[in-house]
Amino acid sequence: MSRFAVLLRGVNVGKANRVPMADFRAMLEALGHSDVKTLLNSGNAVFTSTRRSADKLADEIGAGLRESFGVTTPVVVKSASELQAIVEGNPIVPPEAEHGRFLVAFAMAPDRLAALESLRPLLLPGERLAVTAHAAYLHCANGLLESRAGEALLGKVGKGVTSRNWGTTLKLAALV
Repeated sequence: MSRFAVLLRGVNVGKANRVPMADFRAMLEALGHSDVKTLLNSGNAVFTSTRRSADKLADEIGAGLRESFGVTTPVVVKSASELQAIVEGNPIVPPEAEHGRFLVAFAMAPDRLAALESLRPLLLPGERLAVTAHAAYLHCANGLLESRAGEALLGKVGKGVTSRNWGTTLKLAALV
């Protein structure tokens, strides 16, 4: 049995892509996963599974979201060890007061992360971006609302990835 985290992109933001977390938890259990816990209302869950392929799990969960909720969105699944490596591999660890201004971008495919290098020209003074093989890290020194790179990451440039702030990333790592 392996532990995994699942992160959905763009759910429960505004009126579109509504996925009630209690129903999401029930859907994951119906797919055969156990010890399911959700975190916040933004499409985060951890679970135990007999399956080992994150890619197959992401496909299965994506199909379940379409069938159960009519929602089509990128689904990122990371094993406990992958998530821990993302946390430990952070080259720009922010102080606790900056956790809300620091985004971690997750993707199923490394090429999706590599594409985030296109954010570099949008960086404002004081902002930092690091793109690794496992995740991308963006520190928005003046906050997300003031960051062109942050806006692009949350918009079209980041379409194939999903992001969480550092505080949420640490909570997911602790839960998984």
